[in-house]
Amino acid sequence: MTLIAKDPRASESMHWYTREGTPMYTVQAKSGGQRNTTLRDARAMNLVPSVTTVLNVAAKPALTAWLQQQVLLAALTLPKREAEGDKEYTDRIINDSKQQGRSAADAGTSIHASIQGFYEGTGVREHHDHVSSTAKRVLEAFGEQAWISEKSFGHDLGFGGKCDMYNADGQGIVLDVKTKEFSDPDKVDGYDEHLMQLAAYRVGLNVPNARCANVFVSRSVPGLVVVKEWSAEDLVRGWEMFYCLLKFWQVKNSHK
Repeated sequence: MTLIAKDPRASESMHWYTREGTPMYTVQAKSGGQRNTTLRDARAMNLVPSVTTVLNVAAKPALTAWLQQQVLLAALTLPKREAEGDKEYTDRIINDSKQQGRSAADAGTSIHASIQGFYEGTGVREHHDHVSSTAKRVLEAFGEQAWISEKSFGHDLGFGGKCDMYNADGQGIVLDVKTKEFSDPDKVDGYDEHLMQLAAYRVGLNVPNARCANVFVSRSVPGLVVVKEWSAEDLVRGWEMFYCLLKFWQVKNSHK
């Protein structure tokens, strides 16, 4: 796994939690209203970074490859205009590829919100195929469970987060829902970042021996859902990797 140095300005988009687990994504701005919480705020308020914020210190090869693919696809569909300079042309290609990424993220957020609404009992207004198939696959994999949705936490080791779904009965179950583009269920697999996230969640939620799984929901094929459950051995490895990244993040940012 490659560690990459982050621009300090990236702290503007970090997610933070109190030591008790209350989300603190924004703080009061001097001009009124809210602004994103920064590392400086976190130091002053004794906040902890989210699991995903910690994971951002590691390179994500699959995401990098996807972003490169979007740039290439944009270049193929955007011919150079007459008298357009190289910089203007490349800027237009990059902006178009970023828009594709934003569109994918928006679609994923919308589907995720519908699934959350189902499990919270607030109703489902759209994405019915995505929701019903997710509920069916989760039921097949784990049986009837009293799921707790969007549970946030803070941990004494200095990290926090918010879990999509979990159940603390017995040894517990922790699930994380991911939306992505796929049409072949046999080609869907989890990455180390998914494993580390779930391993950290189960420690943070105080269910250190919980079963953990990613629920992959296809954005491109409504109704296609794959449940990837991680083995106990994988989860031990995932926690060890996350813990190393956490210590790296804390030393790098001088904040524990």
